[in-house]
Amino acid sequence: MAATTVGDGVLEIDTLLGGWERVTAGYLLTGEAPVLVETGSQTSVPALLGALEELGVGPGDLAGVAVTHIHLDHAGGVGDVAAAFPNATIYVHELGARHLVDPSRLVASAAQVYGGLLDSLYGRLTPTAAERVKVLADGEVVTVGPDRELVAIDSPGHAKHHLGFHDSRSGLLFAGDAVGVRLPDAGVLRPAVPPPDFDLDLALGSIGRFAARQPSGLALAHYGVVEDAASLLAEAAERLRSWTAVAEAAWKEDRDIAEALQASFGADLVGVDPAAREKLETLNGIHSNAAGLRRWLEKRDQSHPAKPS
Repeated sequence: MAATTVGDGVLEIDTLLGGWERVTAGYLLTGEAPVLVETGSQTSVPALLGALEELGVGPGDLAGVAVTHIHLDHAGGVGDVAAAFPNATIYVHELGARHLVDPSRLVASAAQVYGGLLDSLYGRLTPTAAERVKVLADGEVVTVGPDRELVAIDSPGHAKHHLGFHDSRSGLLFAGDAVGVRLPDAGVLRPAVPPPDFDLDLALGSIGRFAARQPSGLALAHYGVVEDAASLLAEAAERLRSWTAVAEAAWKEDRDIAEALQASFGADLVGVDPAAREKLETLNGIHSNAAGLRRWLEKRDQSHPAKPS
């Protein structure tokens, strides 16, 4: 099946990161000017293009591609998708636009983080011509049809270049990674707090902004639609606070943050199928989150040094 209908005029496409099902999703919004939200990684492009072809979306049909942020599991396929759909405008946060045009620094940074997984799991990022890229500010609108608009929501915290998108017709809010990762096969909501941009106050503020819009559901990139948006947003905020509290306590006591997180939250995955656990740990592992939390604590302490006694 090429896609699953998850809302009024919204089709969910499994972009099959690394061949894994139900890990990364793209969403096609239908209308006079169809828009794809999230491309997935560069390695996902063949599956994505095959799904769009099965749906009857030809090279001249796609009007836009909107990415919540420029991390490779969300935007790694942008350059290749732009080449396949020459009429599509690429929508992105102001702080991410230059990296789609010249991805060299982004890819070099990703190579340091992912090592051998970069090419085997994620791939790289093909540059996109600058004239194809349109920056979206908070509250700006992408018109999909006479009765459908996508409203951009500036939502930093996970990354400074993060946008959410609220669909006026279905009521779904495309949340990127701002709410965290909830893979259906694992069944656990885990915060996504990687380096270098994580900021607790900004992340909680973004969750609050999502809640204020009262969406009909949350469309997660990882993975799928959750209909009870209010409950998931409340859980996401609680999870962020609990993870940061554990990390901060370990930091103050000079203990290993990853070990502290594992001791506190490792039980969440007890009984989870090993294959599902591998997906979650590869995509959003304890050590990556520990590094993000450590970076946040370091930056916070540098900006608020202790007063001399």
